[in-house]
Amino acid sequence: MKLHSTSESSEAYIALGANLGDREGTLMEAVNRLHMHQQIIVLRGSNLYETEPVGFIDQPYFLNMVVAVNTDLNPHDLLKVMQEIERELGRVRHIHWGPRTVDLDLLWMDGVVENTPDLIVPHPRMEERAFVLVPLRDIVPSEETSGLHIVVKTALERLEGKEGIQLWRTYNWQPESALSEN
Repeated sequence: MKLHSTSESSEAYIALGANLGDREGTLMEAVNRLHMHQQIIVLRGSNLYETEPVGFIDQPYFLNMVVAVNTDLNPHDLLKVMQEIERELGRVRHIHWGPRTVDLDLLWMDGVVENTPDLIVPHPRMEERAFVLVPLRDIVPSEETSGLHIVVKTALERLEGKEGIQLWRTYNWQPESALSEN
């Protein structure tokens, strides 16, 4: 049985990116695997954007998106689920910021500030990256009370380099189970 939204659950935002293989197919599979987890419900998904690589630039362009999820997992357990999905979908870590089949980053989790060797929440470079902020803007509610809406809006206003991102495909999250019911 899937979790039901309770006072113990949190809304979290996860960035997804891919630049090897079937980029779009891999992102969709990662979103489905998140949603299939017993303690995660995918609430909303951003549009997909094609973006220039950052850091190590001698690699293919990325497809990026962000999903909002509801979970009763703590941030470290959510990170473990995300890393397992990366491994299952062929993620290999050879080059820092290098090519990858899929990358999942925990950006924000309601009420959570975490700074440990394996996890920093909110994500420390979130406000510097158009490939994170533009998809986030798609799905963060404008009446957002935790401040994420203000963070995204303010960061996008001062960010340069947004020309390296363009809409790839519009997207409206529908779990596979809902598609089969129609």
